[in-house]
Amino acid sequence: MATQHFAPLPAPEADRDGLAWIAPGVATAALGVLGPAALVFGGLSAMATDACGPDDCSQSLETSLALIDGTLSYGGFATLAAWLTAWLLPWRRRWSRLRASLAAASVLPPLFVLLLVFSLPAG
Repeated sequence: MATQHFAPLPAPEADRDGLAWIAPGVATAALGVLGPAALVFGGLSAMATDACGPDDCSQSLETSLALIDGTLSYGGFATLAAWLTAWLLPWRRRWSRLRASLAAASVLPPLFVLLLVFSLPAG
């Protein structure tokens, strides 16, 4: 009878990343501040057309407002997906870069909305 040789299994805790919570935690804290601010300022940005009326505003203002509206409408889904994935990835060292990248990406839509709001062109 032949002896079978198996490779020893690594210890389950050897590959565990003890710092895996940092990137999603920082993203959660940042989204707690940036998310509501982006919603409030992005929602109020439509009032930028009050001075020029709905038909006489510049094309650059209309483009910026359309980008803000689109980012508020669809960017929330991207933010939620990236944020959830950053938390739900396995807490192993192998996933550290992807977790940090997704946590950083989850903050981008609110930052983009705030950047657009605070740099709206004149009407």
